[in-house]
Amino acid sequence: MTGKARKFGIIGCQHAHIGMFIEEMLALGYECAGVYEPDNKPLARTLADRYGLELTGDRESLLSDEGVSVIGCAAINHEKMDVIELCELRGKPIMIDKPAVTDRAGLTRLRGVLERGRIEVGMMLTERFRPSLHTVQRMIRAGELGDIVHISMRKPHRLNPEARPAWHFDKSQSGGIINDLFVHDFDLLRWLTGREVETTSGYLAKNILPEHPTFYDTAGVQVFMAGGITAQLYADWHTPAGCWTWGDGRIFITGTHGIAEIRLEGDPLLSSNEVALVITDQELRSLPLAPPPLSLAQDFLSRVEGEEGIITHDDIYKASEATVTTDEEARILIRE
Repeated sequence: MTGKARKFGIIGCQHAHIGMFIEEMLALGYECAGVYEPDNKPLARTLADRYGLELTGDRESLLSDEGVSVIGCAAINHEKMDVIELCELRGKPIMIDKPAVTDRAGLTRLRGVLERGRIEVGMMLTERFRPSLHTVQRMIRAGELGDIVHISMRKPHRLNPEARPAWHFDKSQSGGIINDLFVHDFDLLRWLTGREVETTSGYLAKNILPEHPTFYDTAGVQVFMAGGITAQLYADWHTPAGCWTWGDGRIFITGTHGIAEIRLEGDPLLSSNEVALVITDQELRSLPLAPPPLSLAQDFLSRVEGEEGIITHDDIYKASEATVTTDEEARILIRE
């Protein structure tokens, strides 16, 4: 933003994901004008101390300050649209942690903001910026795996219920496991294949925590994409405390000329870093990973400047639409 103020503010600090955005903005030379979070003050204080930021009890100060050119937001999921619309009224571009919406009503509001086009809206679809996925996506687009036949994504998560805020267990506030977690996967399906999602069939299962009746701990989805590509998505909140990572996420991509496997959190027997393996008729090899050309924040700021971005408003809307539709139509399974 040549010739303009280089400050940003944070409105809503309910999830540590926003720390990635803060770190990237600071690395780009931006100054944080303050962090506003009225409820989850322990997390806000932790991030403020980590990055040397000021906490503020005055949200209006961040919105009215002409020097603040960008807002970051990790509010409670069902409140994010309120912050997005508030930023639209003030002409402030906003980057939100996922998900943007939790239901059909929120999706309609999001579409309105994006269609009006008064501000740029970003969402932290961070998976696109992993070196492993960036490398494999380039390989797919170059045709090295042939035609893509099927993609399977497995995303288990550690719950740590005692450390989670109450809203996490309320589907009306969090959006539930499909809206919260699969928004990454639907975005990746479109990005990796260049194809659109046509139909889905899924389930939500409840096995634990009867004291939270709308909290579902497991979900699975069968996806049918344009061009005859199929996909299976799975996520849960059952990663044991003894696991080396918060979740052993893996992606399997089957093509007519080869298979790729991405181990998103590495493998305790191979590496603590993400790993991408490729199997062809000739060999099994571990790919050297290439970083993406831009960070998430850089990509968003390029859009704010009027340039083309890696992630577009259409990407954000279509990933959100797929999760909302899948969640609405999911079969409910409850352990008796």
